[in-house]
Amino acid sequence: MLDTPATETPRQLFVTTALPYANGPFHIGHIMEYIQADIWVRFQRLQGHRVYFVCADDAHGAPIMIAAEKAGKTPQQFVAEIAAGRKPYLDGFHISFDNWHNTDGPENHQLAQDIYRALKANGLIATRTIEQFFDPEKGMFLPDRFIKGECPKCGAKDQYGDSCEVCGAVYSPTELKNPYSALSGATPVLRSSEHFFFRLSDPRCVEFLQEWTSTPGRLQPEVLNKIREWFEPGEGGTPTLADWDISRDAPYFGIEIPDAPGKYFYVWLDAPIGYLASLKNFFDKGGARAAYGEARSFEAFIADPAVEQYHFIGKDITYFHTLFWPATLHFSGRKTPTKVFVHGFLTINNGEKMSKSRGTGLDPLKYLELGMNPEWLRYYLAAKLNARNEDVDFNRDDFMARVNADLIGKFVNIASRAAGFISKRFEGRLGEVSADGDALLEHLHDAVPHITELYAEREFAKVLREVMALADRVNAYVDQNKPWELAKQPGMDARLHDVCTTCIEAFRLLTLMLKPVLPALAAQVESFLQIAPMDYTQANQRLGAGHRIGTYQHLMQRVDEKQLDALFAPPPERAATLASPSVTAAASPGGEPIAPVIGIDDFAKVDLRIARIVSCERVEGSTKLLRLMLDVGETDEAGQPRLRQVFSGIASAYAPEELSGKLTVMVANLAPRKMKFGISEGMVLAASHANEKAHPGIFVLTPWPGAQPGMRVR
Repeated sequence: MLDTPATETPRQLFVTTALPYANGPFHIGHIMEYIQADIWVRFQRLQGHRVYFVCADDAHGAPIMIAAEKAGKTPQQFVAEIAAGRKPYLDGFHISFDNWHNTDGPENHQLAQDIYRALKANGLIATRTIEQFFDPEKGMFLPDRFIKGECPKCGAKDQYGDSCEVCGAVYSPTELKNPYSALSGATPVLRSSEHFFFRLSDPRCVEFLQEWTSTPGRLQPEVLNKIREWFEPGEGGTPTLADWDISRDAPYFGIEIPDAPGKYFYVWLDAPIGYLASLKNFFDKGGARAAYGEARSFEAFIADPAVEQYHFIGKDITYFHTLFWPATLHFSGRKTPTKVFVHGFLTINNGEKMSKSRGTGLDPLKYLELGMNPEWLRYYLAAKLNARNEDVDFNRDDFMARVNADLIGKFVNIASRAAGFISKRFEGRLGEVSADGDALLEHLHDAVPHITELYAEREFAKVLREVMALADRVNAYVDQNKPWELAKQPGMDARLHDVCTTCIEAFRLLTLMLKPVLPALAAQVESFLQIAPMDYTQANQRLGAGHRIGTYQHLMQRVDEKQLDALFAPPPERAATLASPSVTAAASPGGEPIAPVIGIDDFAKVDLRIARIVSCERVEGSTKLLRLMLDVGETDEAGQPRLRQVFSGIASAYAPEELSGKLTVMVANLAPRKMKFGISEGMVLAASHANEKAHPGIFVLTPWPGAQPGMRVR
């Protein structure tokens, strides 16, 4: 077994997830990664190991600077508002980080500058004058991610200036074909600027990285195969592994490069250093001492060869974490990661890309607000996750089936089928287990070592398949012995006690196996069983005859299809884009939300024309309508002006004589509508507040002088 004996020194693991960029709330991809890492971390803790699990907001870079400027805030204020919204997600999905920090903290400034100085002293920093794209309209050098164009390798359009999301190629922005500024749309121009480079192409770096990446077990095979492509010579024999531009010009929100006024570290240099900074922050404020009695300083801890360092990341940032990051650490005199775990993306309904506007997005906060159990999602994602770099698909029907049929139908119901008899017939106390029960429990005990091996290897889908197979075995035992029938038969109390005790003992073992995935449910079970928190050192133990359990209460509800309908319902009408994080979906200018975003093609379908109100009169029999005769510049077959009749509900705001002769705007291609008083051939545009009682008034749109009937509004 993989149990940790009490005399064995526990392993010390430093574990991180990728830093989320602090320009918006968490999305479901973040939550999937955090759940995957959290399950592995909880498993290691249940083995008796010390785990330091940290993360931070990636707070620097031009995108945040630009977004903060648009929001009328400083970058620090902008990031702080984003950070303030993290807790409901992390707590809601039971993510057990020891510390959460941000890369603009003093620890990161110090560490980034120290690492840079060490790299420079090692002869791996070079300066050279480069030509860089400059946005003439914005008056600033453009970050890689704000330049788009065609990939120089595969020709894919609308690719970013640093890497292609289609073929995975990495390049410099000047290699893009037909580049344009993502900020203004302007064609960028080249201007000279002195930049600092980390000499990744140095033979020392190439040799180190080839050895580091090839160390058995450090990277997944499919990730290693991809990395090998980056070591192969490119066109003309030039190594694909090129020097790394690590500087950016002011204005820039980031960490200043020592002795280089107006120059800042590129965000991808200081972002991974944020892992170390968050750990240092945890140590400096006494967190490690309080949690684990750790007496060493951060510097002593991180330099200890026995400390293992693990990173969970998405496949889109593999290049940075498997080349730049280990080289940065190694050549600055620091330990390199023990392993980097790379996962795929999350898709929906058989590979479809998530889209909130199409109602195919999975908003994690909405999931929680709907009252959906967070451990349903933890269980479902775990059932899809493995040790390979593969995409994970969320299918709503599969989700409901796995939770209802497996998690509840197979596992949770084991307790409900036995606990009631224990409470009512045997004063809540367990009894002796006979031979067939012993055989079943031994089968479960024997499975624990393999389950722990699968957890260690991050084969969570296999874990759950095997645990559910064990649950099937327990349920088969229940069906064979039928405790509900034993309870009705005279003289069968001892057998009933035996069978139900076996079920409770089995349920405890299954709960222990699932505890990394279902921590909250496990805590409920521990309370129900009236036991201390379980760990894997107790796998071979039993509760034993005479142990008193508590009163059983239902542990988990089934998924209701209506909840899934609500989760994936198209979003209500709201602003398509938000100028700042302080603007919420509840903002309703004019008393109602902005309508869903449309494309230019949709707008072009509405033909708005300038119209002259030739005449206007009240409609007999109506207190709301006015009859307008409109000249939209049309003529009939004889070449005579053709007027349109339009009925408009504006009689409460205008007398007919106020409108006659005036210009307005109308929808000219609206289908004619047959009304009680005649045919209406269009619609006059007018503005009003949604709450007419609080904000009375109707305001017909009037164009500026010079407009003529028939002109199209574009």
